[in-house]
Amino acid sequence: MAKPPAQKKKTPPKKRLAPAEQARIAEIFRRFEEQESDPRTELDYASPYELVTAVALSAQATDVSVNKATAKLFKVADTPAKMLALGEVGLKPFISSIGLFNTKAKNVIAAARILIEQYGGEVPLSREALQALPGVGRKTASVVLNELRIEPAIAVDTHVFRVAHRLGLAKGKTPDQVEAELMAIVPDPLKTRAHHWLILHGRYVCVARRPKCEECVVADLCPSRKLFIGR
Repeated sequence: MAKPPAQKKKTPPKKRLAPAEQARIAEIFRRFEEQESDPRTELDYASPYELVTAVALSAQATDVSVNKATAKLFKVADTPAKMLALGEVGLKPFISSIGLFNTKAKNVIAAARILIEQYGGEVPLSREALQALPGVGRKTASVVLNELRIEPAIAVDTHVFRVAHRLGLAKGKTPDQVEAELMAIVPDPLKTRAHHWLILHGRYVCVARRPKCEECVVADLCPSRKLFIGR
């Protein structure tokens, strides 16, 4: 039986917004761009392989803790071949300060083996291939592809989820729903940078318990501001 033709990836439909809301959203991202024109991940990396590894290690961990670990790790294992030679036992001491390090060590070594056996030691820069690697889910693939400017993506972590809701940019109850909503309203030229703007804003200004509204460059455009002023 002939295989059905592969379905093309659907582009998120543009959300129809009132002119005033379009203007508000455009101004939010204009101010973010004015504050930081070329935002990048705070994870340290020097190659696509180091980036994939660092992002995979950062799940349920801070970028600071990952950078401390990889500063030493990448000096001895900055390629799939070197990582595979290091092995799980050799890798664990480098990442033992990171949460879930046992599972992450297993995945990193398994991924290194696949990269060597199937891709000649190179990182495949397509979403399907990346997501097939152990320990690399949709969010990790989105971060990698977006950071390398290969595919615009807005990976939704706890920071992006929180900021998107507080700014009234999304109402979704799951990360996937919020991602779809953001991709539908963020102007195309800004999509590769929107992820970083939102995550950095959530990490340093619109923090979980007590957002720093007095330091926020978009406070006057935020529908949630009244909930926190004076607290």
